[in-house]
Amino acid sequence: MVQFTLDSYESESVEIEKEILSCRKCSLWKTRKNAVPGEGGFKKKIMFVGEAPGKREDELGRPFVGAAGKLLDELLESIGLSRKDVFITNIVKCRPPGNRDPTEYEIKQCAPYLERQIRIMKPKVICPLGRFSAGYILNMFGFTMSSISKAQGKVFETPEVVILPMYHPAAALYHGKMKVYLEKSFKVLSELISIKFEKGR
Repeated sequence: MVQFTLDSYESESVEIEKEILSCRKCSLWKTRKNAVPGEGGFKKKIMFVGEAPGKREDELGRPFVGAAGKLLDELLESIGLSRKDVFITNIVKCRPPGNRDPTEYEIKQCAPYLERQIRIMKPKVICPLGRFSAGYILNMFGFTMSSISKAQGKVFETPEVVILPMYHPAAALYHGKMKVYLEKSFKVLSELISIKFEKGR
């Protein structure tokens, strides 16, 4: 297996970003303003994966910069993290019109970009946000998901990575109970960080 150094990681990341920005694999390129490859750091080896960009993300070409992004920032701060510590992206890199759900075809066409990002970053923890992301990533690592409500906040561990599905911050903004569960999930994430980083596991 190829071992990626910092230089090779950055080089591969730039190449993937270029491909995403010019991608025409599905019809979403026709209505997007900007594709959204993702952003952040990888020193903590933590990746957050949403479903698809929204209106604000499409305008700026950055992930989670609207109201849901503000909540995500607050949750990160609550456990001593910032965007510089984690990588944030989506399964689908372009905004579906009207913020509709991404289709199976759109996910199928776009997900290989995410898989390559995971391959080169080698995250220790992946936090899928929302049912589309959680379902895809759990399946990718050999798990099945009956519903996001049953999977959220639970730890799914493989020899390579820990997966911690969470409710999507956008949903939590409109449902107070989901926000409470999301806050609990971040406490679980904090515990995982303590185990995997501070104790050198």
